[in-house]
Amino acid sequence: MNILEGLNKEQKEAVMHNKGPLLILAGAGSGKTRVLTHRIAYLIDQCDVNPWNILALTFTNKAAKEMRERVDRIVGYGSENIWVSTFHSTCVRILRRYIEAIGYDRSFTIYDSDDQKTLMRDICKYLNIDTKYTKERTLLSVISSAKDELITPETFMKNAQGDFNQERYANVYMEYQKRLKANNALDFDDLIFKTIELFEKNPEILSNYQNRFKYIMVDEYQDTNTAQFHLISLLASTENEYGEIEHNLCVVGDDDQSIYKFRGANIHNILNFEKEYPKTRVIKLEQNYRSTKNILKAANEVIKHNIERKEKALWTDNEEGEPIAFTQFDTEYAEAEAIVNDIYHATQEEGCAFQDFAILYRTNAQSRIFEEKLVRKNIPYKIVGAVNFYARKEIKDLLAYLKTIDNGLDDIAVKRIINVPRRGIGLTTIDRVSQYAADNNMSFYNALRHANSIPGIGRSLAKIESFVSMIEILKGKISEPDYSIEDLINEIIEATGYVAELEAEETVEAESRIENIEELINKIIAFESAAEEAPTLSAFLEEVALVADIDNLEDSTNVVVLMTLHSAKGLEFPFVYLCGMEDGIFPSYMTLTSDDPTELEEERRLCYVGITRAKKKLSLSAARQRMVRGETNFNKPSCFINEIPRYLLKQTTESLSPKFPKNTSTLGNKPNLPTGRHLAPTHDSGIFGNHPFIQKGFGNRNLEPTMFEKEKPKKVTPTALKGTPHYKPGDTVYHSRFGEGVVLDLQPLSNDYEVTVAFQNSGTKKMRSSFAKLKTVTK
Repeated sequence: MNILEGLNKEQKEAVMHNKGPLLILAGAGSGKTRVLTHRIAYLIDQCDVNPWNILALTFTNKAAKEMRERVDRIVGYGSENIWVSTFHSTCVRILRRYIEAIGYDRSFTIYDSDDQKTLMRDICKYLNIDTKYTKERTLLSVISSAKDELITPETFMKNAQGDFNQERYANVYMEYQKRLKANNALDFDDLIFKTIELFEKNPEILSNYQNRFKYIMVDEYQDTNTAQFHLISLLASTENEYGEIEHNLCVVGDDDQSIYKFRGANIHNILNFEKEYPKTRVIKLEQNYRSTKNILKAANEVIKHNIERKEKALWTDNEEGEPIAFTQFDTEYAEAEAIVNDIYHATQEEGCAFQDFAILYRTNAQSRIFEEKLVRKNIPYKIVGAVNFYARKEIKDLLAYLKTIDNGLDDIAVKRIINVPRRGIGLTTIDRVSQYAADNNMSFYNALRHANSIPGIGRSLAKIESFVSMIEILKGKISEPDYSIEDLINEIIEATGYVAELEAEETVEAESRIENIEELINKIIAFESAAEEAPTLSAFLEEVALVADIDNLEDSTNVVVLMTLHSAKGLEFPFVYLCGMEDGIFPSYMTLTSDDPTELEEERRLCYVGITRAKKKLSLSAARQRMVRGETNFNKPSCFINEIPRYLLKQTTESLSPKFPKNTSTLGNKPNLPTGRHLAPTHDSGIFGNHPFIQKGFGNRNLEPTMFEKEKPKKVTPTALKGTPHYKPGDTVYHSRFGEGVVLDLQPLSNDYEVTVAFQNSGTKKMRSSFAKLKTVTK
């Protein structure tokens, strides 16, 4: 086999480079995995490198498995001696052999997230930390971030001096690591953290692995964090036969696809690689084998607006392809219906397969409407990187409250929420209630109503009675003529403190859960607005049950894929719909109003990732109005749309893609495209002819900036709220969970207010005014 056969010029150069540091800037769809595997084969076959002297690192087990299989096929005999694995797997392998050198036993346990939460719960109890206000997940997130930056508990404590909250975190971090050590356990962050500690405290062990791994390759280098970067730097400093330090380190990545800052990824690891290794050779893989010319032109035009990036531009020998479709719909419902109808038409009449289509969006909450439309069209689908909207924990919890109020005989629903949020009703108590219900032939909820008759119920009685009282009050209200389902869900959220608990976590996951709850409220409002007769809670729950019932779908890979843009990285599809392309949605309002320009650059990289997932056809869409948090927002098209030259875009009205070829392999017959970039916007029906933002929004980038091209949206005082806050900075207020505090700041958002309050016992919190329900305290 000729190892270099089928490689382009740049790929061959990368494969044949065998000495010194190498940075391969691999654009989307440029064949980076092929280059890595062929380089491994070339080193063994042509450079007499022993297989056991090669280490290849990836980020996911799936990527490691794929690379392992490719290496085995190409290299053949001896390939089993090559280390091809994830960062964590490599570190476990090292620690299993040498961890005794830093005081652990080789039989150490690796704690998963549930183990960590259990341990943190015990620590909070020991340190008298009220987890109603400071969540275990928040504390674990702080510790994880510290480990990513190689900050020890001692250093954390030293840096925290004088800051009450930071000192509390430091104490927790200290106790957490102490107990891990006592339990002979490591968490996932420790696997890298402790390997670095092992190497730094034991130079002879480090030297052993430096001599072992003379050639190191790292995939997706743009996603490395500080700890991973340091680990690689230690391993890659090897001596040659002349006693000189040489860095036979090859890293492959694309700074334009660095989208995991929220997970700790540091884009400067790849941007500053040549500074760390001055003898670095840089090879750019810019030929794309995936997409059409028009798709790549659009991607290049968008990403070139970033400042923090390496200069490069994707190109292809593929066909010109269709122009990018952009449609602005009146509402998100019209957007979803048109896309689903488009897919239905293409699969039923044009011979396309369901698996050819991907619907991409910025946040998980956006999936709900698409799921409902797909179910009603009987189109099979799957959600990648998330669960079905109605199967998400926070949605199931709140639906269980609605079910309990609607039908107290639903034991499953009642048992789900009896201790959600936590009320201190333990499993022993629940078992006693269940037994009493069984003995007396009654429902679980009716047994709760008779809790004072249950033997051994003890101190849990008051907690059960409080829960029952809340449900009974809400049951009474739902029968009132002017009391809506929207009023009910908001009262449930307020009475239980469900959203307040999520806000207190201050994590990305919690924010995503709050967005999902807001989307559930949107669903309720839409249901009540569309009801021909008086909307009832029973009818709403019935509709949700029918829409959510997709478990009977045949297990097949031939399904439409729905996913967030973050989940889409590394995948490709013939037809891609990129939805919700509106300022305030993508990029988010918080990003647009941030003083940190790197926030918008990361969002733009995410847009670039979305565009480059498409092979044959890319459709972008936006909604003029979209319901967010129960309020109707009017959004202009995303600033990223404006960065695509007008000549690459095609306006559509009724359908995103009127004609699909029967065989996707024949897509891309060259259309009659205009050749210049100065084509004036059309003025017929469609979004370019009837929307003031669009008429000036497309054309040559040398024209004056449009009204939504560079200007940040101004903060507008909300007018759609039921009422503005009755407090101001300096006022003392009361929160049902956090107690008394002083208002520090009050900022208007697009449809709400963000209030910052310094609570006496709970620290400083930022909350949405509509959820906070703060009461003014008269002193």
